[in-house]
Amino acid sequence: MIVAPAIPPSQETVAVVAAHVARARPARGSRAVVRVTARRPITEARTVLPVLAHAVDARGAPWLRVRLPGRTLGAPATARTGWIVAARTRPGRTGWHVVVDVDARRVSAYRAGRRVRHWTATVGDRATPTPRGAYFVEENVRLDGGRTAGPFALATSARSAVLQEFASGPGQIALHGRDGIGGPLGVAASHGCVRLSDGAVRWLAGRLPPGVPVTIR
Repeated sequence: MIVAPAIPPSQETVAVVAAHVARARPARGSRAVVRVTARRPITEARTVLPVLAHAVDARGAPWLRVRLPGRTLGAPATARTGWIVAARTRPGRTGWHVVVDVDARRVSAYRAGRRVRHWTATVGDRATPTPRGAYFVEENVRLDGGRTAGPFALATSARSAVLQEFASGPGQIALHGRDGIGGPLGVAASHGCVRLSDGAVRWLAGRLPPGVPVTIR
């Protein structure tokens, strides 16, 4: 019997106050991985990243290893971490964590390490699977007026390993509603995104800010 790893009670985060160049190592001369902007492209909300480790460089400057939004440069699709200088960031913490169980087609919300809600979901089909890994919520997007995938979408740092672009976007994976899409829940039928009932996605959107960890397994 396979036992799922425990969900930690909280996650350290950092808000990006100004643009940073994330690097492969905690040193200014190391390889650049990606440029991280201070605001997200859809909502213009502050960029908030999960923090994985701390380090100090040869000059005594503190650095943070963080999960990164989007696709990284010169790295495989699953390698979405890098080091940024701690200057021009603001520390934070969240007790929320979302787990997507692809095989069970279920989404669970955890708070302080304990599961508080779970819902049936639609996941990616065989040709366009939902990518597994450790990600986070990039943006909490309200989709008014019956817009497709409304009423809300939690845009994550996950990107499709199959689609480099979809619907004029970067192949970004989101947990979203079914407005304009329909179809049953509990099946593998999406292009990689995770579809939820209106009640489920409203509940999540009302509680989860950017930076919340999302584990897809």
